[in-house]
Amino acid sequence: MSYYKPLEYIVPTEDDGMVLRTILQKRMGVSRKLLSRLKLTEQGITVNGERKYIDVKVRAGDRVAARMEMEASDDILPQPLPIDILYEDDELLVLNKEAGMIVHPTHGHYTDTLANGVVHYWREKGVSFRFRPVHRLDQETSGVLAVAKNPYVHQQISEEMQAHGLKKEYVALVHGAIDSDEGTVDAPIDRNPLAPHVRIVTPTGYPAVTHYRVERRFREATLVRLWLETGRTHQIRVHMRHLGHPLLGDKMYGPGGTADEADKAAVEGGSPEASGAQQWHGASAPLAEGIPEADRGQAVSPAPDYGMERQALHACTLGLTHPATRQRMEFHAPLPADMERCIRQLEQSEATH
Repeated sequence: MSYYKPLEYIVPTEDDGMVLRTILQKRMGVSRKLLSRLKLTEQGITVNGERKYIDVKVRAGDRVAARMEMEASDDILPQPLPIDILYEDDELLVLNKEAGMIVHPTHGHYTDTLANGVVHYWREKGVSFRFRPVHRLDQETSGVLAVAKNPYVHQQISEEMQAHGLKKEYVALVHGAIDSDEGTVDAPIDRNPLAPHVRIVTPTGYPAVTHYRVERRFREATLVRLWLETGRTHQIRVHMRHLGHPLLGDKMYGPGGTADEADKAAVEGGSPEASGAQQWHGASAPLAEGIPEADRGQAVSPAPDYGMERQALHACTLGLTHPATRQRMEFHAPLPADMERCIRQLEQSEATH
């Protein structure tokens, strides 16, 4: 049986006599789920090289080790695809995902995903890991994405994300000029009852908070930087539409997109539930306190997307605490070529007018 590099802990004097289970969970950060797996693994839990039950007491100076079995994504077809690696070590792989690439195989889409490319890359290197993205990006969103190489790393980063310790920063190009220099959208999100693949802002939804700051204003668009407190599906796209400034190139939440069609169907169908949802998710919907009046309810009319063929959204920065070293790290992905071209077109439009 092959194992990853073990997690180790030398018991200090103050932990003398502590129960092994407590050492594993409180000192080493092993989750209950992972602990259950380690207990069933031949060399999963050892003290000074000997397998032990988790109810024994340890002594100062003991070396506690937790070993996880090596895994592989045997259900993912290795495929030679270009991947942009920002950082890699024994525990973590950080990538710059290109727009248009799905992160993980789904029903009816088993190839040409980021997972296919990463599994091939690992196989070529002669190493074995299971593909475990610690967060997701929409297919058409580009930028930084982290992949954990073992269950412990995935667990640690997931817990940091749940505790809002993960720094997730995005840049976007949106329709219209946002008047305020910065602000917060605090508006709950859920599925649209008439179109479940579309998300809406609704008072009965799940909490969702997005902070934004204007980086640059153009005549018909704004370059904005955004930070997330929560990670709801399509959160930035839904919140910016709610603010009245949907993303350039967004075929779902942009002007005339799928969300607008769902609005129209709700009104024409006269559905009380659908109409109630519609009243809350358009640009005229009530927003959280703190958003300037000038930025409320100013729905944009259809305008050029300036060459953007997908939503102009890029995950530019990811900050996290490395699970092995406990050091704070930040990873940055440069603005992609299509958004750079879009900015140049906006600059040219400014100069023309």
